[in-house]
Amino acid sequence: MESNGGKRAKEPGVRNRRYSNRYPFAADAEMLELQSGSRLSGVTSDLSLGGCFVCARRTLESGARVRGTLMREGEKVRMLAVVRVVKPQVGMGLEFLDIDPDSSATLLTWIENLRKSS
Repeated sequence: MESNGGKRAKEPGVRNRRYSNRYPFAADAEMLELQSGSRLSGVTSDLSLGGCFVCARRTLESGARVRGTLMREGEKVRMLAVVRVVKPQVGMGLEFLDIDPDSSATLLTWIENLRKSS
């Protein structure tokens, strides 16, 4: 099922399989990098139950842990995440490690609405 003959799977530290479908999704993103206290913001380009990609001019290093908030139309999803992919000057892919209990229903609603519209 892999189009590249499995070569990518052998690269260390690269996760080549997604556990959830991604959907195009724009939400404002605010992040706090836990180790340095650095704050940055951006806009998501896609969303899944397992993470999102945040477009941002300034990026963090792969492996950085962030406390983040996604905001769209007055709704918020708060999470703890880790940076998995970095594209300098473009953005970064976040894997959700934990979703705040008050935010889980909002995330599920967003994903369900995206599934229905795709």
